[in-house]
Amino acid sequence: MKNKLLIFFFICVIFSGCVGVSSKGIFGTGVSVAFDPRTVGTQVDDSIMQKNLSGRVLLMDKKYLLSVKTKVLDGRIFLTGKVDNPEEKLKLTKLAWETSGVRSVRNDIKIKEEFNFQQSAKDILITSQLRTAMIFNKNIKATNYQIDTYKKKVYIYGIALTSDEKDLVISEAEEILDVENVVASIILVDDLRIQKD
Repeated sequence: MKNKLLIFFFICVIFSGCVGVSSKGIFGTGVSVAFDPRTVGTQVDDSIMQKNLSGRVLLMDKKYLLSVKTKVLDGRIFLTGKVDNPEEKLKLTKLAWETSGVRSVRNDIKIKEEFNFQQSAKDILITSQLRTAMIFNKNIKATNYQIDTYKKKVYIYGIALTSDEKDLVISEAEEILDVENVVASIILVDDLRIQKD
C-alpha cells in the first residue's frame, strides 16, 4: 500500500509539471500548454528539438547565448537575433536544417554593422529582383527558398525538388545585374532526413 501511494504521488508530481507551463520567446506572451493546439507528443518533440538545437548553437560559439534565439513549433524552426557576418547566419541556418525532424527553417537573424543606405538599397533591389524572377519561373517553387543579399553577395537557402531546379535557382541569381557572388545552400528533397514513427 505504501509503495502504491509513493508511485501515485510520483506520477502526480511528474504530470503536474506538464500542466500550466508557459513558453515565452520571440512570439511575445506565453501560451499555456493546456490551450496549445499541438498534441502533447508534438510538444515533446518540439521541446527535444529546441534543446538539441540550442545546445548545438552554443557549442558552435558561446557568444550566441545572448545574441541568437531559437524557437521550434510543430517541427518548424525560427531563428532570430544578430550576428557579425552573413557567413555566421548561413552556418546557423545549416545547423538548424541538420536538426533531426525539422520541417522548415525561418531565419530572421540580422547582421550587425553600421548602416549604409546606398548599399542596403542595392541589396534589397537584388533580393526583390531574384524573388520576382523565381516567382515567375514555373519550374521553381519560390516558397521553398529564402534569399539574403549582403554587399552584392546573394545567399540562397532552401529545398529543391530536383537538381535541375537547384541549378535553375542558381542561374537566376547569377543573371541579376550587379550580383558579384552566389552562395547556395540548397538541399534536395531526396537528401532530407525524414523521421518516421
